[in-house]
Amino acid sequence: MFTRLAFIFLVFFCAVIAYAAPADEVAALLSIKAELDDPLNALGDWNLPTDVAGSSHCNWTGVRCSSTGAVDGLDLSHLNLSGLIAGDFRRLTSLVRLNLCCNSFSSSLSEAIADLTKLRELDVSDNNFVGHFPTGLGGCQGLTSLNASGNNFDGPVPDDIGNATALETLDLRGNFFARSIPLSYRNLQRLKFLGLSGNNLRGRLPAELGQLSSLETLIIGYNEIEGPIPAELGNLTNLRYLDMAVGNLSGAIPAKLGRLQSITTVYLYKNNLDGEIPREIGDISLLQMLDLSDNLISGSIPPELSRLSNLKLLNLMCNRLKGAVPAGIGELPQLEVLELWNNSLSGSLPANLGLNSPLQLLDVSSNSLSGKIPAGVCDGGNLTKLILFNNAFSGTIPAGLSTCLSLVRVRMQNNRLNGTIPSGLGRLPKLQRLELAGNELSGEIPDDISASTSLSFIDLSHNRLRLSLPSNILSMLTLQTFLAADNELTGGIPDELQDCPSLSALDLSTNRLSGSIPNSLASCQRLVSLSLRSNRLTGTIPSSLATMPTLSILDLSNNFLTGTIPDNFGGSPALEMLNLAYNNLSGPVPANGLLRTINPDDLAGNAGLCGGGTLPPCAANSPWALTASPKAPHLKHVAAGWLIGISAILMIGLGVLGARRLYQRWHIDGGCYGDGKFEEETGAWPWRLTAFQRLNFTSADVLACVKEANIIGMGATGIVYKAELQRHHGAVAVKKLWRPEGAAAELGDSDAGDSATEVSLLGRMMVRKNETVSVVAGSYGYIAPEYGYTLKVDEKTDIYSFGVVLMELLTGKRPVEMEFGESQDIVGWVRGRLRSNHGVEELLDSSIGGRCEHVREEMLLVLRVAVLCTARSPKDRPPMRDVLTMLAEAKPRRKSSSSGSGGGGGGGVVTKDKPVFTNSPDSGYP
Repeated sequence: MFTRLAFIFLVFFCAVIAYAAPADEVAALLSIKAELDDPLNALGDWNLPTDVAGSSHCNWTGVRCSSTGAVDGLDLSHLNLSGLIAGDFRRLTSLVRLNLCCNSFSSSLSEAIADLTKLRELDVSDNNFVGHFPTGLGGCQGLTSLNASGNNFDGPVPDDIGNATALETLDLRGNFFARSIPLSYRNLQRLKFLGLSGNNLRGRLPAELGQLSSLETLIIGYNEIEGPIPAELGNLTNLRYLDMAVGNLSGAIPAKLGRLQSITTVYLYKNNLDGEIPREIGDISLLQMLDLSDNLISGSIPPELSRLSNLKLLNLMCNRLKGAVPAGIGELPQLEVLELWNNSLSGSLPANLGLNSPLQLLDVSSNSLSGKIPAGVCDGGNLTKLILFNNAFSGTIPAGLSTCLSLVRVRMQNNRLNGTIPSGLGRLPKLQRLELAGNELSGEIPDDISASTSLSFIDLSHNRLRLSLPSNILSMLTLQTFLAADNELTGGIPDELQDCPSLSALDLSTNRLSGSIPNSLASCQRLVSLSLRSNRLTGTIPSSLATMPTLSILDLSNNFLTGTIPDNFGGSPALEMLNLAYNNLSGPVPANGLLRTINPDDLAGNAGLCGGGTLPPCAANSPWALTASPKAPHLKHVAAGWLIGISAILMIGLGVLGARRLYQRWHIDGGCYGDGKFEEETGAWPWRLTAFQRLNFTSADVLACVKEANIIGMGATGIVYKAELQRHHGAVAVKKLWRPEGAAAELGDSDAGDSATEVSLLGRMMVRKNETVSVVAGSYGYIAPEYGYTLKVDEKTDIYSFGVVLMELLTGKRPVEMEFGESQDIVGWVRGRLRSNHGVEELLDSSIGGRCEHVREEMLLVLRVAVLCTARSPKDRPPMRDVLTMLAEAKPRRKSSSSGSGGGGGGGVVTKDKPVFTNSPDSGYP
């Protein structure tokens, strides 16, 4: 009996214990949920059951339990969660797998994570976690996978991770970890994946990494690691993927890398490596991707590389290589990408290049290569880009290119190619760019080019092309740029334009074109640049050209044009450069718009032109001179008298009306109406033209344009109108302020009041009646100090203003604040704080920097640029090109993605099976 009671008690006791553990985990889960922000209610089923038979917590979203009912897995990935990672995680003592990937966490990662000693997999990647990475995970002896990539962790790389000797995957890419790689990582003998790219790691690459005998993937690029590549890396016999791109590595590439018989990918681009390419690289029989570009490598391309039968990508561009391209490169059966541009290579390309391989991209531009273009370069049927410019290639363009249906870009300019342009290029369905300029091509332009449905850029300039242009070549639907300057083209300009829907640049200069300029050119509504200079064009200048809405550059010089300059040319909406020199034009130059200030050199060589704003007035006996009768002086006096009389009457009338209105305001407002009051009837401000630049228009010019059709924007303080001032060949933006509904009438109590105060104040500083102060150009606070005595605006003035904008962004302050003190702006305030002993970081907007050390460091770098831009002396301010360079260097490093193991450790999602090919100089084009 006693034994039976004891057994029952034991069962009951075990049941209590078994129940107590889940109950504590349920409480822990609910406490964790309470600290999370869950906008999608993804954890809506995390609730206590209403009865005993209710659903178990093991069925909650993301919760997984073991056979004993304990929570051993928690997957909260991709749920758009944020908030805090609470210390209650430590209560999930049986947790083996924790996945918080791909959410919006922006706090620090709780140290409680390190108390989960049974963890085997931890993934907190692709969030915005900040601060130092928790210490203590080295005590998790069963931990096999740790992924913290794609966050904002800073501080040193966690050293104690080296104690987690069961680790197989360690991914810390795309953070802001600093200092050097810990030597303790040599203990991770089971490690297969090590990702440290895209951080701020410095120092030398530890030779101890060569002891990681199990390592298959090593990605440590996009850091500032310096010094040589340790030869010990040649001991990693299991290594398949090596990425040390974008850093400060120097010295020669170790020959021992040739021992890596299992490796398929080697990325060492954008470092400072020198010496020659080791011949031993040719021993890596499985190598598929080799990118050594953007280094200081010299010597020749080793012929041993021709033994790499699995090679798909060979990028050696931007080095100091010389000599010939080994003939065996053309025999590589798997070659898809060959980029050798910007070296000093000579000789000819391998004759069989592309003949027996799926070649997709060939770029050997900017070398000293010669000989013929390989005839079978597209025989594989995959070639998309053929980039050969700036070499000395000769012979004809391979006829096989006309049937290469995969071609997207052909760039062969600046060579010595001869013969004719092969017919059929216009029928290629994907061809977008055709650049054959600067060769010795002759014959005619094939008619099929004008039938293309894909070509957007054609450059045939500086050749020996003859005969006339195809009749409909300018009406191609996709054509944006057509350049055929400096040839021997004859005939007229095609008149079959059909609105040329996309054409933006047309250059037919220095040819033998004749006939008149077709009026239909005006139908090219997107044309920006038109050059027809140095031809044999006759007839008059079509006035319709002046109506083209986007035409900015027009060069008709060195022709035989006659007649007068159309009167409407000065009012052309977009024209900025006009050259009519050396024609047979005559008559007065219209004195309006652009023509009023045109450079006389742009009208030279037209003996019959006169007058206008820049040429001598027309002679009295010329047919263009105004004839004046004896009565003219008398009529002028009469007209002047009438004008004076009418003006006086109007001024008296306006004065009476103004006095009456002022009297009414006196009674309504209890005093004289000032600039700081609203119009009670409309809630708008009274009209007043406040000029912040030297202006040559009046408020009447502006008011005529303030109508609904001219609205271009609307803000919190009013409506913005575009005012095109026809008389002055320009446009301004006008903001009409209003009073927000329900806002107080006092200036300090509304957003409009703020604006009014400003106006009043400015006003991988205006001239008042009888005052002599100078007019201010630009808003106060943005104005360079030298403007006060030079009244000139130049590039250095703009750079000063740009520096002020940078200071605004960094400090969160406006250019003028009360706290700066009297007669002080943001520049003086910043410089004063820098000169004092106050912490520089106190200048920065805390709402931007937060607790991220790397953000503050980047902000300080940008602050240095801002201080340089706002130097008191204009000569001390850097040019904008240098400013952009400095800002680019101050940008954060690109983060790597945790998806896959490839791709140079830089930005973007890269998979193991899809490499990212390094861009060529061709990549900047559409």
